[in-house]
Amino acid sequence: MIMDPMDVLRSNLSRVRIPEPTNRIYKQECCLTFDTPRSEGGLFIDMYTFLAFGKDCVGWNYEKTGDPVYLHIKQTKKIVPEDRPSKKPTLLAIGIDGGFDNNEDEYEETHSIVLLPDYIALPFPSVELPEKVRLAADAILLAEGAERKQQVAAWTADEKKVSAFATNLRQIDNGVIIPPTGWKCAKCEKTDNLWLNLTDGSILCGRKNWDGTGGNNHAVEHYKETGYPLAVKLGTITADLEGADVFSYPEDDSVLDPLLAQHLAFFGIDFSSLQKTEMTTAERELDQNTNFDWNRIQESGQDVEPIYGPGYTGLVNLGNSCYIAATMQVVFSTQSFAARYYVNQSLKNAFEVAPADPTVDLNMQLTKLAHGLLSGKYSFPALENDRNANAATSTPTKQEGIPPRMFKAVIAASHPEFSSMRQQDALEFFLHFIDQVERVNAGKSELEPARSFKFGVEDRILCSSGKVAYNRRHDYILSLNIPLHEAINKEELEASNKLKAEKLAEGKEVSGDDIVRPRVPLESCLASFSAPEEINDFYSTALKGKTTAVKTAGLTSFPDYLVLHMRKFVMGAGWVPKKLDVYIDVPDIIDISHMRSKGHQPGEELLPDGVPGEEDSSQPMANEEIVSQLASMGFNYLHCQKAAINTSNVGVEEAMNWLLSHMDDADIDNPISKGQNSATVSSVDQSKVDTLLSFGFQEEIARKALKASGGDIEKATDWIFSNPDASVSSMDATSSDTPSAPNDAGLPDGGGRYRLMGIISHIGTSTQCGHYVAHILKDGRWVIFNDNKVGASINPPKEMGYLYFFERLNS
Repeated sequence: MIMDPMDVLRSNLSRVRIPEPTNRIYKQECCLTFDTPRSEGGLFIDMYTFLAFGKDCVGWNYEKTGDPVYLHIKQTKKIVPEDRPSKKPTLLAIGIDGGFDNNEDEYEETHSIVLLPDYIALPFPSVELPEKVRLAADAILLAEGAERKQQVAAWTADEKKVSAFATNLRQIDNGVIIPPTGWKCAKCEKTDNLWLNLTDGSILCGRKNWDGTGGNNHAVEHYKETGYPLAVKLGTITADLEGADVFSYPEDDSVLDPLLAQHLAFFGIDFSSLQKTEMTTAERELDQNTNFDWNRIQESGQDVEPIYGPGYTGLVNLGNSCYIAATMQVVFSTQSFAARYYVNQSLKNAFEVAPADPTVDLNMQLTKLAHGLLSGKYSFPALENDRNANAATSTPTKQEGIPPRMFKAVIAASHPEFSSMRQQDALEFFLHFIDQVERVNAGKSELEPARSFKFGVEDRILCSSGKVAYNRRHDYILSLNIPLHEAINKEELEASNKLKAEKLAEGKEVSGDDIVRPRVPLESCLASFSAPEEINDFYSTALKGKTTAVKTAGLTSFPDYLVLHMRKFVMGAGWVPKKLDVYIDVPDIIDISHMRSKGHQPGEELLPDGVPGEEDSSQPMANEEIVSQLASMGFNYLHCQKAAINTSNVGVEEAMNWLLSHMDDADIDNPISKGQNSATVSSVDQSKVDTLLSFGFQEEIARKALKASGGDIEKATDWIFSNPDASVSSMDATSSDTPSAPNDAGLPDGGGRYRLMGIISHIGTSTQCGHYVAHILKDGRWVIFNDNKVGASINPPKEMGYLYFFERLNS
């Protein structure tokens, strides 16, 4: 006997819940795929767990949970009138309620209640449905989706505050009347990004951006000279005065001016007839996050042919998420990750072993991302409609790409910085990602894809006694200094610098096309890694005292994929980070066979094991040069010795910082005793350690860096970047036979010849701003992956990489 659908529904009311405000409700995207309500089969919301599933996956959920009742949401494209009014944005976001209108197509949404396993559909809304089902469905539809909630929370702009200077703003009656058009900066030729000072009516250009765009800082300079506090951006004033961009210099923020109408009228401005011609600061900020137009790395101006299909799926920028997009495109172009999460693992298998909530399972979300990127299911030209025409007139354009929201939420759960919408360092993200993958696959070595990047490094330390020690560690990246003195175009550089000096002397500007950059061969960077390095104040267990040693480094194994990190970001004068403007000559094929460590050689005598003995460590050694320089400044000699010891004899500046911050220590005048050096490790300010931990550094390294930098966080960060091989025991090396030496068993190994297969390039002055783009060698040709834009690369910027990925050539 066939049961009536309503009876089936009533018999399953225990499998329906009315969501509470605290429940996370997914209704924008399938938890296992990138299907949405706009996909052909729509989206099914489990009315018990509030998880969303596409048509292909909802049956798996029924098999796993037995939940039979689903709210089905289907969206179909609507034809939109051409004269649709644009909405005023209230949020710093695109394409979400209250955000900037980006002329997206509008969709009509239909709903029904679907009963599995027979996919019986009941119309919704309908008074015939049980009240519990009606209430639950209404609550699901009214609730903000979990995906959208995350996005809005991260993008919500701070509400503008009313300026403290607006109410009593002084305006000078100097006869200035502002014309409705034809504005120009009073101090230069700029005709855009102009600001009207509301006190004296001056029209001056805005701030200069880091990339040279914007203005010439004349409006800011005028404020510094006069103290006149408020300015409004010309071109943003319309009949809707709230949308005008008003800036308060003393408050250093965009503000509201409730008296703006009368402040403008003072200078003869009738705002009711003005049209908007300029972006506000918020819009420009958003625009810089979504529309990049840097030429070389993005191959702008080139007619890049779009590519579609398996392995050519773009990733939607979630707002400064290009570091994730670039990294994951390269990672999933490796055989190890493609095999682990795509070829050898189906979506259904991953879901079957996932916990109750698959959105928080890294294995599930990596499988989802892999299938999204590699299957080709979502890689096709998006149709760009004539706004009010039929689909028949649509033309194919760039692909929409897939949004890696759930993956980002999972991978960032243990890292507060990656959870934010701020730009991040692609290197830090890659290392964090590899660490998380290694953890989740612990104990399953045959499934561990991160191992394909892992290799052994061995430091050989030659003591002045003639004896040696070996330190071993494992790593995933080879971090390389860039020896600028090895540039191969020195004559060209000298000529360029001479020309630049002449032009500046004549008051002429130097154009970007005239700049010649140092060109350093990759071989020189690799050689600098292996080059001998002097270690001062090395404690020798043979000599039972401090001495000078020489360190050389080599690899104990060669990984399947070799990642080279170019140290382009260095600390400049005044501890300001700067980026080296340099080209690296990178060949397509490299051979690092000569970098293999030879290990302990016959006839070499190892330094004896052990730590400083009772008689050696009772009086730690301070670098006399540092002590005498500090003492010459008038500091107490004993205090100077302690400062040098407690900063590991790094340098005068570090010792002075330690001294200044420890002058009031209760034990500052106590004699130097055994263990003085190690005691300070525990006395490092824990809040500063926590700050460095939030940057993604390990605790022991953070403590050592703070100790070596006198507790200064900026200098500690620089110390870590300058000492990437640092470990707590690196100052006192022992023989390689110690049990703590990592075991290379299970690491991939092979020949030293590699082919370049991926480049992550960075545009911008620091890793915390700018944009990342990936270029990947696929199917014999280079392809550019610029967020959701995927196309054939005409001229890959091999000389401008930040991270280079090499794949081992099988001998």
